[in-house]
Amino acid sequence: MSEYIYALAFGAHPDDIEIACSATMLKLRQEGKPVVACDLTEGEMGSRGTRTLRRKEAAEAAQHLGYTERINLNLGDTRFENSHENLLKVIRILRRYRPTVVFAPQPIERHPDHERAAKLITDACFYSGLIKIKTKDNGKIQERHRPKYLLYYLQDRFMLPSFIVDVSDTFEASRKAVMAFKSQFYDPNSKEPETHISRKEFLEALDARAKYFGELIGARYGEGFVYASILPVKHFSSVFC
Repeated sequence: MSEYIYALAFGAHPDDIEIACSATMLKLRQEGKPVVACDLTEGEMGSRGTRTLRRKEAAEAAQHLGYTERINLNLGDTRFENSHENLLKVIRILRRYRPTVVFAPQPIERHPDHERAAKLITDACFYSGLIKIKTKDNGKIQERHRPKYLLYYLQDRFMLPSFIVDVSDTFEASRKAVMAFKSQFYDPNSKEPETHISRKEFLEALDARAKYFGELIGARYGEGFVYASILPVKHFSSVFC
């Protein structure tokens, strides 16, 4: 049975969604919008933590943000490809939840998995709308569905946002979801190898970027997104208000 949710966020690994757009996800939940998170892999090839630990951390983060559901496609960390098989797996999720908005990694990124995820999700959003691509969910043929909006969230590489969401009221709370991934981030007592995101400077940079984006729109904190097409305006005063 298909479920209609407002937003579906995809991440290549657990913690990608939280790092890039958790304050916006929390804002949507506070507005009463159902949101689902879908991780493509379990991040099992990461230098820190274990598969079991990362599952627990992902579940804790989901509780902080109030996701309607969090799922994992287990496509294989560092190994997943933009294959027909994986496209159908993502299409099946899109048709199951039928989101209005899809959040995805930006196409140009530091991590190759993020770039592959961006392409996989972008292609799946298009192909999900084709009637001749058949998928089944729980034994039933799914109806086609193409999300209305595909939004790329910003991670390591800078891209000029198409728009910035004022997350002044949710940013601090959203940090609890980020820090649920204790194995991945700065811990002066950790004996595990240092990584790009486990440095103290990484968390400081996240806060600085949120403050910078907030400053650009006259707010305390902001999260930026790149719209994958041209943003349509039907009711002018509802956008420019």
